Amino acid sequence: MTTIAVLGNGRVGGSLALALTRAGHEVTVADRSPGSAADAVRTARIVINATPGAGSLERLVALREELRGRILVDVSNATADGPDGLPADLLYPGSSLAEHLQEALPGTQVVKTLNTMLYTVMTAPAALTQPPTVFLSGEDPEAKQVVRELLADLGWHEEWITDLGGIGTARATEAAILFVPHVIRSSGFTPFAVSITR
Repeated sequence: MTTIAVLGNGRVGGSLALALTRAGHEVTVADRSPGSAADAVRTARIVINATPGAGSLERLVALREELRGRILVDVSNATADGPDGLPADLLYPGSSLAEHLQEALPGTQVVKTLNTMLYTVMTAPAALTQPPTVFLSGEDPEAKQVVRELLADLGWHEEWITDLGGIGTARATEAAILFVPHVIRSSGFTPFAVSITR
């Protein structure tokens, strides 16, 4: 059992919190009330950032001291939305939210993952007709191993997990969000994910 704080109680945060609780972890979900996030982070070993990516950096920098020594699992994509509310442009072109978080939070181990799929796939990868791929980006091997174990608890098979390397590789997976609005417009909100086949 691991103590986990989920920042963000929308569809992504809610589904991750429920699945991780069912897997036996002690999970706290921070709401928007003053002090809720700080209180949740203080008691957690792992913090999941499921807040809207456009405001994530500001929110998490405000928790710098609470996040020190924690593993921060970043599942968000920082985008500007188009007129239909779907992602239109990256807010950090040539970089990534994950890189900005790691630079701003040097005492925290940031691991980027789960950001290349519709949120329902995060906790039910086997529901797809073909095996999906989930990516890891981060500087700390031990932190990435902890996240691998969390992914296993969410139903991800070891062979479906690809470690891309350092946090700089997150700019590639974050850029994958640019596929999403086109896929949704062509196929609707049917669950999908990126899959690397060999």
